[in-house]
Amino acid sequence: MATETLYHWLANAVLTLHLCLVAFVVLGLLLVLVGNLRHWRWVNNVWFRLAHLATIGVVVAQAWLGIICPLTTLEMWLRSQAGTAVYAGSFIQYWFQQLLYYDAPDWVFILAYSVFALLVVGSWWVFPPRWRRSVSAEH
Repeated sequence: MATETLYHWLANAVLTLHLCLVAFVVLGLLLVLVGNLRHWRWVNNVWFRLAHLATIGVVVAQAWLGIICPLTTLEMWLRSQAGTAVYAGSFIQYWFQQLLYYDAPDWVFILAYSVFALLVVGSWWVFPPRWRRSVSAEH
C-alpha cells in the first residue's frame, strides 16, 4: 500500500472518529431527555453522563480559547501527507458551510456550543445522573 493511501485511510478514520464524537454529543443529550421521559434508566448512568459532560466541556473550552480541535488538526495533517485537499477552520464550521452553504462567523459557533453546553448542564439538574445502583436493582 502506498504511503499516500495509508495517510488517506488514516485521515478518513480520524474523520469517522470525529463524526462519532459529534454524534455522541448531540445524540447524548437527546437520549438523556427522551430516555428520562420514557423511563430508560441507563441514560442516567453516571459514567455516560460524565463522559457526555466532559466532551461538550472540551468543545466549549476549545471554542472560547480559539483552539482548533486536535482531531481536526490531525485529520488535516494526514490529508496533507496524503496529498489531498485540506480545509481551514473547525470541523463543524467547515461541514456547516459545506452542507448549508452558509459561512457563519466564529462567534455563532461559540454561542451555539455554549448554549448546548448549558442545556447539558441543565439536564443534570432536571434529570440527575444515577451515582450508584439502587438496592432494588441488585436483586
